[in-house]
Amino acid sequence: MSGTAENNTRCGFVALVGAPNAGKSTLLNQLVGTKVSIVSPKVQTTRTRVLGICISGQSQIAFIDTPGIFAPKRRLDRAMVAAAWGGASEADEVVLLVDASKGITRDTEEIIARLKDTQSKVILALNKVDQVKKPVLLDLAAKLDAEGVFSDIFMISALKGNGVDDLLAFLAARAPEGPWHYPEDQISDLPERMLAAEITREKVFLQLKQELPYRITVETENWEERKDGSVKIDQLLFVQKDGHKQIVLGKGGQQIKKIGAAARRELEEILDCKVHLFLFVKVREGWEDDPERYRHWGLDFNV
Repeated sequence: MSGTAENNTRCGFVALVGAPNAGKSTLLNQLVGTKVSIVSPKVQTTRTRVLGICISGQSQIAFIDTPGIFAPKRRLDRAMVAAAWGGASEADEVVLLVDASKGITRDTEEIIARLKDTQSKVILALNKVDQVKKPVLLDLAAKLDAEGVFSDIFMISALKGNGVDDLLAFLAARAPEGPWHYPEDQISDLPERMLAAEITREKVFLQLKQELPYRITVETENWEERKDGSVKIDQLLFVQKDGHKQIVLGKGGQQIKKIGAAARRELEEILDCKVHLFLFVKVREGWEDDPERYRHWGLDFNV
């Protein structure tokens, strides 16, 4: 079905905002039904705006997964927070995710304060409700409702899917009438090369845990589709110090092999073909201050 073929189709943009690790990427992947945004226990994993597209009845909804909103300290932090608020300002609806297991954090308080300043009405999604006892959850919902910025409140578990269908149905009914903006089978606007790089970056976070700081980025340098249907992918992992390079490589190259194997398995599942993945680690001091990197991510270098 094409959006132009039906008179009663709807199409809307919904921004998912919240403090770091509130579960925005997990919710986006749950809504779309496959991975379009990387997830890790580390905060601030999402660096740029990621669009996930799903269909509910006659409605097509493009969900904007934004970087977590927090008090920025570095240039990259400022650019990420600006991207998050930019995504919210462009959307038809805004869903604020709050981690119910953490309650009202300082980051959440500051987000609510800004929403009050702009006199915005947004939808509240209390996430991870399966981890909180009901009396505590109801008290938290009442406190947030009293802030006066929420038009509706949903209680969900983005990881398990509880309550997500109700939220989706609500947003689908509120989407503006009009033709669909994307083909029916499109699930994201993220190019495959960038998605592949993000998958590898996720595996770096998960494999190295606390050993390596955030100052690492991954770029897909080469993408070759072979005659046998497989794909050869070359990626560069940029770190800022020789010491970081040794951590990523590991003793005898064992760490980078584990990262590559995990990334390859997931890419084969997503791309539905055999993947030959080659990873190269390079030291590039100061990549966080390179305007080209920011253009690559769709971030504003000068914010």
